[in-house]
Amino acid sequence: MTVCKRLYRHLGMTRWRQRQAFPPATLAAIEAAIASGESRHGGQVRFAVEDALSPGAILGGRTAQSRAIEVFSLLRVWDTEHNNGVLVYVLLADRAVEIVADRGIDARVGAAGWAGICEQMETAFGRRDFRGGALDGIAAVTGVIATHFPAGGGPNELPDRPVLL
Repeated sequence: MTVCKRLYRHLGMTRWRQRQAFPPATLAAIEAAIASGESRHGGQVRFAVEDALSPGAILGGRTAQSRAIEVFSLLRVWDTEHNNGVLVYVLLADRAVEIVADRGIDARVGAAGWAGICEQMETAFGRRDFRGGALDGIAAVTGVIATHFPAGGGPNELPDRPVLL
């Protein structure tokens, strides 16, 4: 996609469209899915949706992946006792999904392990099935984390509520 076309998509993405894609009922379902998943594994999951990047970020070549890494830090997903935090980041204007995992999980799963989940979610979002894509993605993330970090009954270190950026 050209820079001009990407810039146009980001300028056209509004908070209203973000709330339309992720209304309160969908956000509540995502929160419940994260809480349910965390009862089955020892990881910590955050879900963040950003409507668009600034024109300066687009013109500067910022990617969804680089922004996801920044959001991972801003939300302190890295700040868990067992280095087992996972961020599911959605850049709505690009319909891009990035999963960033802390070193405890990433050492066992790696980027290739998350790629299929991202693609599955992006496909659903392309069909405008934001709720289904998000819930299926969280279920898949839960399965991956449970394989490497079985439930241990530890504290919930990060909020389960999705973040709209």
